[in-house]
Amino acid sequence: MARDLTKRRPAPLPALGPKETARYWWNQLTSMRTALALLFLLAVAAIPGSIVPQTSINPIKVEQFIQNNPELGEFYAKIGMFNVFTSPWFSAIYLLLFCSLIGCIIPRVVTYAKAVRAEPVRTPARLTRMKTHAVARSEDGAEEVLERARGWLRKRRYRVVVRDGAISAERGFLREAGNLVFHLSLIMVLIGVATGALYGYRGGAIVVVGQGFANVATQYDDLSSGPEFTTSNLPPFQMSVDSFDAQFEMGPVQTGAARVFRAEVTVIDRPGAQPRHERLEVNHPVKVGSTQVHLLGHGYAPVVTVRDAQGNVAWSGPVVFLPQDGNFTSVGVIKAFDARPEMLAFQGQFVPTGDIENLGPVSQFPALVRPQLALNGYHGPPREETGVPENVYSLNTDGLTQFTDGDDLWRTSLRPGETAELPDGQGSISFDGVERWVQLQISSTPGLGVTGVAISLAVIGLCFSLFIRPRRLWVRTIEDGDGVRIEVAGLDRADARVGLDEDVTALTEAAEGRLGSPDGPERPSPQDPEYRDPEPNDD
Repeated sequence: MARDLTKRRPAPLPALGPKETARYWWNQLTSMRTALALLFLLAVAAIPGSIVPQTSINPIKVEQFIQNNPELGEFYAKIGMFNVFTSPWFSAIYLLLFCSLIGCIIPRVVTYAKAVRAEPVRTPARLTRMKTHAVARSEDGAEEVLERARGWLRKRRYRVVVRDGAISAERGFLREAGNLVFHLSLIMVLIGVATGALYGYRGGAIVVVGQGFANVATQYDDLSSGPEFTTSNLPPFQMSVDSFDAQFEMGPVQTGAARVFRAEVTVIDRPGAQPRHERLEVNHPVKVGSTQVHLLGHGYAPVVTVRDAQGNVAWSGPVVFLPQDGNFTSVGVIKAFDARPEMLAFQGQFVPTGDIENLGPVSQFPALVRPQLALNGYHGPPREETGVPENVYSLNTDGLTQFTDGDDLWRTSLRPGETAELPDGQGSISFDGVERWVQLQISSTPGLGVTGVAISLAVIGLCFSLFIRPRRLWVRTIEDGDGVRIEVAGLDRADARVGLDEDVTALTEAAEGRLGSPDGPERPSPQDPEYRDPEPNDD
């Protein structure tokens, strides 16, 4: 009785063991397709780092973003959007790409090393079956013909092997070398970035013009560094900001646009070194060894004097106000916690050019033309010193009472040189003048040089892989009674076949000994009944 084959079930595949499963996933990870996908994913993951403000670059903007978008800012903070390049998800993509590239490149390097040491492949048995070929005759001897062909090939940097009355020639090995250099350069870029992330640091500091900065941890407004970096590794340099010049467009076109933005600084590279004077501009940092100091921003610092109810000076000096718009409408707080019998504090808005009475506290131009300072004040019992650091740009009003003027809240507006008395004889506040401040970014990225070299090598390798064409040429001589029959054929190992016909023709004419002959070499026609498509490796 016949068996019903339609009911046969396929044999179940054996289950993969731990070793086979690991090998399968390793092969998937180290495939070129996965490496390209991870590279694309890394580029996409880096986009938020250029859109969302980053703590390591500008913590002031991060704080402003959170204040303006409380819910979104809290969500961004949880998923590491303010620290994209050190977040766990970005690091995971980075490490997977690193492993994928290494696993993909090592086998290719081994294969390429074997190919470089190997001789060109043997001449196929039937060159006339190759798609690109030519046939000619010569009355000279076979050795003379081969020598002419060999000289032509050597002149064009082919690797040549003569064996059994035939020549095998090959060139274009640098194409694969370019591919390997390109991929190895990507690994070098990752190593350079990793070195900078582990051993580098970046911090910001706001320095009032006329004051200085010492490169110690306590001088930074914010400081972030890699896990292998310690504050004891900070180079001991000092910098003082001697002057700052910012000029803005006054004409009707692009009014208020910055035209000049530079600071003159004095740098002492190390204790005991001679001071040197430098100009600090945007995109032109001052270098101190491997550390770079960039100029990121600037603003205004109103100079105020606060006196308490006893007439004592509780605070005197410039106070940094942070700009809120392009015209430098700025906000800040003044803390006079040493005032007695009650401590004093103020929230204020500063406008370099404005009319607070008519338009409110909004600046009309970024330059210092008509400065005004609007304030409201608080008072309360002295606080006990806890040693806990406090944000100098915000005021915690817990336990404080806002000054009132009758039934209204007390507010005042001051111009330089004016003084306002506080209600109930609590003291006074004077607006003495305006200083400028600059925001400095101090950073060191140890792997930056490695990354720069790697990018240059990647470009060179990419050029090699794009413009070098690997090509094979063969020449065979067959002696008969009428002289020597010359067979020449060629094969491109890349998709682009530009110039192969010309090379085969030129090599044929060189072997024949009559370059530029109008007759040209004899060529079998594809319409010949005995002609058939060749097989490239037909031996």
